[in-house]
Amino acid sequence: MPMNRRSALKGLGATMLGMVARPGIGQLAAASSQSLPIRMAGYDYDRVQALMDGSVQLEGCELDFEVDTIGGMNTDALGGPVRREVTEIGMTPYILAFANEGLRNHTLIPVFPLRVFRHKSVFIRPDRGINRPEDLRGKKVATPGYSSTSLTWIRGIMQHEYGVRPGDVHWVLARKDSAGKASGGPSKQEQVLPEGLDFSQGSPGMDESDLLISGEVDALFHAAEPRAFTEGDPRCVRLFADSRKTEREYYAKTGIFPIMHAVAVRNDMVEQNPWLPKALFEAYSKAKQRTYDYLRKSAWYKTTLPWISQELEDTRDVMGDNFYAYGLSPNNRTTLEALFQYSYEQGLASRLLTVEELFHPSTMTLTE
Repeated sequence: MPMNRRSALKGLGATMLGMVARPGIGQLAAASSQSLPIRMAGYDYDRVQALMDGSVQLEGCELDFEVDTIGGMNTDALGGPVRREVTEIGMTPYILAFANEGLRNHTLIPVFPLRVFRHKSVFIRPDRGINRPEDLRGKKVATPGYSSTSLTWIRGIMQHEYGVRPGDVHWVLARKDSAGKASGGPSKQEQVLPEGLDFSQGSPGMDESDLLISGEVDALFHAAEPRAFTEGDPRCVRLFADSRKTEREYYAKTGIFPIMHAVAVRNDMVEQNPWLPKALFEAYSKAKQRTYDYLRKSAWYKTTLPWISQELEDTRDVMGDNFYAYGLSPNNRTTLEALFQYSYEQGLASRLLTVEELFHPSTMTLTE
């Protein structure tokens, strides 16, 4: 069940950020008839913590933040009860609902709460002769959700960087997901299977880790770290042993930092409150800035990782100071257009979409 803002904050306790809400902050003027009630859903990332605890306010609004999984948020927004005025949403499920189903309940703002490089998400059995991406041709690859954003990115990277097309492998659909608790299970739009590919169902009762460890498949693509990997099973290793190096090289070559999720606003709310997209963009940006400030000033002694300051320095050297960028900068446009292309050419989206179709016109030039 989604948690409301109060229960979410109670569960968070002392967060990584070490931020303690000041008395009274976060309680917008509920007594004022001018404050607009907003139900917002998302994960409890460090970069949205200031919105959750109220140290950054959404101007003119009384905010109720609910923590939910991406599966739950997608299902609610894309054909469900649509209970939230503002919600984090998976990019590919939104693309498919927009292109294939004509769904127009929401518009996007260019806030990207989750971005993840994806070379780290390819796992193999080390005894199957897979030493490079090209060796995946003809192999059986397990996945717990074919048309999720993460899997769309992985397949796109495999095709465009290494020449391995989706049709080059046999796809085995796991009936269970070892990381399902974090994702909340796949929404309808994450279970789209394009025509012309070789699919089969994995053995009953087995998740993707079981399929790999048992030898039923040779590799697996997974948005999270599968159970077999987190448990240290030697039969589940990353294809890219130094994925950090590979991902940095990929960014240097393409300028792409893959976007997983965006923020969606209900269209009826925008129609009634045309100032809302910009206010949301600014609030999310201010909340993220609090995280940047924490990483620069306090993370070196408050965070358990011993070299976090050096990691921050290295990241800024490669990606710039605003490495988790919002807005529609040239790099972010390139990233979004790559995902639109992958969704279309993989037979998921019925047509090639554009940035202008999906993002609210008032956000086209917003910068942070």
